[in-house]
Amino acid sequence: MNEFFHISILLEPCLDALNIRPDGVYIDATLGGAGHSYHIASRLSDAGTLLCIDRDDEALQNAETRLAPVRQRVRLCKSDFRKLDEVLAREGFDKANGILFDLGVSSPQLDHGERGFSYMQDAPLDMRMDRQQALTAYDVVNTWSREDIRRILFEYGEERYAPLIAAAIERRRAEKPIETTLELVDIIKSAMPAKAKREKQHPAKRSFQAIRIAVNDELGAVAEAMDKAIDVLAPGGRLAVITFHSLEDRIVKTAFQKAAQGCICPKDFPVCVCGRKPRVKIITRKPIVPDSGELAENARARSAKLRVCEKI
Repeated sequence: MNEFFHISILLEPCLDALNIRPDGVYIDATLGGAGHSYHIASRLSDAGTLLCIDRDDEALQNAETRLAPVRQRVRLCKSDFRKLDEVLAREGFDKANGILFDLGVSSPQLDHGERGFSYMQDAPLDMRMDRQQALTAYDVVNTWSREDIRRILFEYGEERYAPLIAAAIERRRAEKPIETTLELVDIIKSAMPAKAKREKQHPAKRSFQAIRIAVNDELGAVAEAMDKAIDVLAPGGRLAVITFHSLEDRIVKTAFQKAAQGCICPKDFPVCVCGRKPRVKIITRKPIVPDSGELAENARARSAKLRVCEKI
């Protein structure tokens, strides 16, 4: 097995945000390289428990080694984080004292070229976080309609050349199936004007991001998971979420604002009749971002934002 190494982003701010109680119940909903998990579990006593959720078998296998020193406080759970309420109940707990999400693709998934996440290495078009899932990037690229491909490139990748790229994909797959990552990179480049290919960002970055999000239903999962995470938090429990994409960040910000809202009666009502009470208080009015030191050590932290709320 390849080494599953990952630099934990915004580590200290996350640990501070979670307000860890040594005997508490915590969830790392995105285990990944287990860096955050290791440090959370290290702050627990043997009376505390950390549930680590991931749908990637490599991440779970790696965690057996990475978390060995704190393994007695950790439970590894193969699941989709949108089912964290089911995982919590299955493990015998009603509520969690803190939950962490580190969203997006992990560094090992990018670095292991055979997974098909990277536009820098040749591999079959895959991009599945859970390799037992049916839908792959090959299916999206070769079977989805031109309009659906255009839509995801524009909505999930914010790719301004989405119509040109979708048309180029449709033309090429009419000749033969598009099978590998570098084939797709060539098609994307061929569809873009010369000035776009001179930009600092790789020409295929936005498209690959969009296809990955579609394959793994990442945005749908985030929206569903935020509601469930807030539901299962104990009073005083903290929810900390790291995002790397403006659409994810918007979903998280909106979920926090909605949960923090109290009365929704019309302003001209003399008294509240809706009875709605805030469920959380927002701890971070503005998201926490990496400092210059962290950015110098890890360029992948560049777009990271951390938002935190606390259950009332």
